Amino acid sequence: MKKAVFITGPTSSGKSKLALRLAKKFNGEIINADSRQVYKYLDWGSGKIDGFRKIRKFKYGLILDGIKHYLVSVASPRKNYSLGRWLKDVERVYPIIIKNKKIPIFSGGTLLYLRALKEGWILPKVKPNYKLRKELEMLSLEELLEMLKKINKSALENLDVKNKRRVIRRLEIVLSLKEGFRLKKEPKYDLLIISPFIEKEKLFKKIEKRLKKRLKKIIEEIKKLRKTGLSFKRIISFGLEYRWFGMFVKGEIDLDSAFRNCLKDNIRFAKRQIRELKKIEGVNYVKGFKEAEAIFQQFFNK
Repeated sequence: MKKAVFITGPTSSGKSKLALRLAKKFNGEIINADSRQVYKYLDWGSGKIDGFRKIRKFKYGLILDGIKHYLVSVASPRKNYSLGRWLKDVERVYPIIIKNKKIPIFSGGTLLYLRALKEGWILPKVKPNYKLRKELEMLSLEELLEMLKKINKSALENLDVKNKRRVIRRLEIVLSLKEGFRLKKEPKYDLLIISPFIEKEKLFKKIEKRLKKRLKKIIEEIKKLRKTGLSFKRIISFGLEYRWFGMFVKGEIDLDSAFRNCLKDNIRFAKRQIRELKKIEGVNYVKGFKEAEAIFQQFFNK
């Protein structure tokens, strides 16, 4: 089994800072596990570069404050970056980190990535069907889920049913497989999972403070994305900050409405992350760096 650390938790909980401190302390390199931070140019809205002072590029991502962060800013925002691609990319960069004699540290709040890696999901190889996707995009999320339920109820297993893009991809796979959909699992990783523990009320205040701090940068970023030719529809599809401030830049809502709705969505998202994380076995909740440090050392000394 391949050993690695996975730092996760709700948005604004401090997981990126914790991962960075552990990487500096224990000679580690970081693999991004955030589904929006894989995209180029989605910097402030995704929280990618927030809080980092020194930022440089390298072949497989970004060097943030002197630590290599793999799979950050590696994908075009014009095309969907799938879970399957992330798993393939992980298999590509993990050996590089080991060859560098560094400790691999995953960092991010995309729990789908965590579950897939922990359980060793083997995804069916199905090419994108853009014509089908266009047709499915016309349907509501509720209609898509109902369709999936009728075709193959077991295909709802381990699916983020609130993410329309992922539901469409699952339907695309199910409709292309004659033998039916069945998720195969072959675990390859022995993961130490760590999550910063933070009281909910304190977390929600942090989310609000962080959003206020990034507000201007997010709006500037969306305007730049538009200048590159990225459509409002595509920008808004990235959700949360991109959805609400994209609508503001488009002129559909005022700034106050955009902020309030974005804050509500971020808090809802954090609650869902907390809920979903509780369903994953073996998560170590830590109240500070010293606790994380002790668990880290114990894991690699056993």
